Amino acid sequence: MQRSDAEALMGEQRWRSGPGKHLPFALVLGVGALGLVRIFQYHWRQGAVLLGVSLLVAAVLRILVTDEQAGLIKIRGRGMDAFLYSTLGIVVIAVALTITGGPLSR
Repeated sequence: MQRSDAEALMGEQRWRSGPGKHLPFALVLGVGALGLVRIFQYHWRQGAVLLGVSLLVAAVLRILVTDEQAGLIKIRGRGMDAFLYSTLGIVVIAVALTITGGPLSR
């Protein structure tokens, strides 16, 4: 085995390990948590957009990483997950940007 083959194998094993397998989910969870923080700070529109962005990040990651690397963002097949995550993300962002007025408007 050559050195480059060994390095590639180590990189693959890192993704298969417990923490490495959950990196995509941690990224999505981090963006979603930031969105919830903004909502709790009474910036609900920004928070809702961040929640939509976290769904779009999940869709992109679901397309880019393998099924084994997807970890907890894998629910169905790759295409269906990407479609549902992106559709829901776009809908959440669209609703957040189009609602006007109300008691929480800022």
